Amino acid sequence: MRVLLVGAGGVGTAVTRIAARRGFLAHMVVADYDLARAEAAVTALGERGDRFSAHRLDASDEDAVRRMLADERCDVLLNATDPRFVMPLFRAALEAGTHYLDMAMSLSVPHGSRPYEECGVKLGDDQFALAHRWAQAGRLALVGMGVEPGLSDVFARYAADELFDDIEEIGVRDGADLTVEGYGFAPSFSIWTTIEECLNPPVVYEKDRGWFTTAPFSEPEVFDFPEGIGPVECVNVEHEEVLLIPRWVDARRVTFKYGLGGDFIAKLKTLHELGLDSTAEVAVRGDGGPVRVSPRDVVAACLPDPAGLGDRMTGKTCAGTWVKGTKDGAPREVYLYHVVDNEWSMREYGSQAVVWQTAVNPVVALELLAGGAWSGTGVLGPEALPPRPFLDLLTDYGSPWGLRDEN
Repeated sequence: MRVLLVGAGGVGTAVTRIAARRGFLAHMVVADYDLARAEAAVTALGERGDRFSAHRLDASDEDAVRRMLADERCDVLLNATDPRFVMPLFRAALEAGTHYLDMAMSLSVPHGSRPYEECGVKLGDDQFALAHRWAQAGRLALVGMGVEPGLSDVFARYAADELFDDIEEIGVRDGADLTVEGYGFAPSFSIWTTIEECLNPPVVYEKDRGWFTTAPFSEPEVFDFPEGIGPVECVNVEHEEVLLIPRWVDARRVTFKYGLGGDFIAKLKTLHELGLDSTAEVAVRGDGGPVRVSPRDVVAACLPDPAGLGDRMTGKTCAGTWVKGTKDGAPREVYLYHVVDNEWSMREYGSQAVVWQTAVNPVVALELLAGGAWSGTGVLGPEALPPRPFLDLLTDYGSPWGLRDEN
């Protein structure tokens, strides 16, 4: 399999370090707008880097992406950029006749007059609008294949297939006890993406109502996370699983809640109140005259790069799916989860826990596609494919998953 990886940030770099240890990969083109960053990702692989090459690529330039896919004879485009670039990369792969895989879906647009009651443009709507063209082309766009979304969706399908006869609720729950020494505020993942998903209206799914929205940070609950992380307050956040799971898994309710913590929520609210979460460009004074910049991009530039925080970070991160329903006529409640210890991921891969946990799942998916255990056409989420091959291979990667019975 020949892969074009677009994006050599923290997650993209972790992808290269994981994929370099697997035999299914014939070649991976590592492309980034910043050539030095792509070259650094390849150079860091040392002797394992012989199947990798670095190139400069503007992810917003569909023609350039299409040409690179053709010139490098790539079978699949793996998108490791932030969600702003989903659609140009998605369309370029379609036009090039290759498969496509991403970890975050096309952006939402809140409802114009009732943002906290009704959906406007939902996450992934722009991609699903082109599903018929992907199916006609006989190509697969596997969307939302990171950890959340991604592994969390695989867990949902596994629960439906093997653990439950009837599902009342599926709730993705994400929490951590990670701390970063020396910083008062240092998000462990892209602040651009974090602002987007945390300040947009969260989406909830109910079978008799469909998709609807609530206010940011609504319905707080304390969830007890495994492997020593413990209780963390979680709140509703906009996330792809709520839009994906109901398409393929029968459940009466689907939610996503993130363990942000009161201090983190307060900072996000302050950014919103000051308008610093905005992506609309504003004019600021520069040496050569006015310069137009996005306030959110300025916030991201002022904060430390999450990929470089690993040496200062301690603790664990947990991604998982809580499921409640019945099996053989009896009530059942489980939490399927995946925990990564930052000490382990830094020692084994040189990548901090959150980016490594995100990166391992698309690599597993690529290996399943290369070997034929996963296949399909059209625009599919992870829950549209058989879960057992994925979970078995994830364990083979040295990163096992767990199941906790909540009854």
